[in-house]
Amino acid sequence: MAKKKNISVAVRPTAADHGFNIMVTTFMVLLLIILIVPIWSTIALSFRPANYIGSYLEGMFLAPWKWSTAAYRSLLGNQGFLNSFGNSLKILVMGVATALFLTVPMAYALSVKGVPGKKWITIFVMIPYVFDVGVVPTYLLISKLGLVNHLPSVFMPVALSTYNMIIMRQFFEGIPNDLRESAFIDGCNDVQIMFKIILPLSKAIILTIALYYGVSFWNDYMRSLLYLQKSALKPLPLLLRDILIGTSMNDNLEASAFGSAPIEAIKAASVFISAIPMMIAYPFIQKYFTKGTLAGSVKG
Repeated sequence: MAKKKNISVAVRPTAADHGFNIMVTTFMVLLLIILIVPIWSTIALSFRPANYIGSYLEGMFLAPWKWSTAAYRSLLGNQGFLNSFGNSLKILVMGVATALFLTVPMAYALSVKGVPGKKWITIFVMIPYVFDVGVVPTYLLISKLGLVNHLPSVFMPVALSTYNMIIMRQFFEGIPNDLRESAFIDGCNDVQIMFKIILPLSKAIILTIALYYGVSFWNDYMRSLLYLQKSALKPLPLLLRDILIGTSMNDNLEASAFGSAPIEAIKAASVFISAIPMMIAYPFIQKYFTKGTLAGSVKG
């Protein structure tokens, strides 16, 4: 029997293909420049020494051996800044933990077929997603619950996001139902199935939703402004507001605390430091990010 020969034909790109590739590459390079320039200018400004004389453009390309860490030493040595940073970390950790504690069981319950009242529960969850009650009723509710001037007031009103819950529910519905049926036959109940089978298979969507919640809580400004009126509870976004608008830094930061650091360098350093936690977390979650988002949004 004659053997079939594998014939491979090389497809040469046409002039139109080359032109398209050049256009895409040029666009991506320009987009990269647009993204990098503001970031680099902020970093360079944060290391600018007090005795710097020159234009803003020259400062962006200042030699590293001429940089000064006075702005970072002033911020990290200031108790008010460290206190605000700690408050933001508390809000981040408690907020993500609370949000996942509420979102995961709700998403799993609505993904299981035959749950009594599933349709009505879904409608009830969708109502606040479609209709926003507004700031004043929300503030009155938080005040009646006694959460004003407590850190949970920042994340409790949005601890269960309908959008995130729907994405997670769709992911759970994509898990083969045969796994649940096999577990039921082996004597597992719904709680055991969720913890022993569903959650181990859902690392991608859990980390993705945790990132969504984490970015939201870390950068939250409006709820912190409304509900946290004590200086000791001020999180980082509020403190950054005081620094960036050039106020007298109120009770947490005084001008004398900066020493020889330029105020512009202090502003840039505070912005860069505030972005560090998310910059650290994202590389570890990035490989799950696309997988979790697509798998949770394609079905249904």
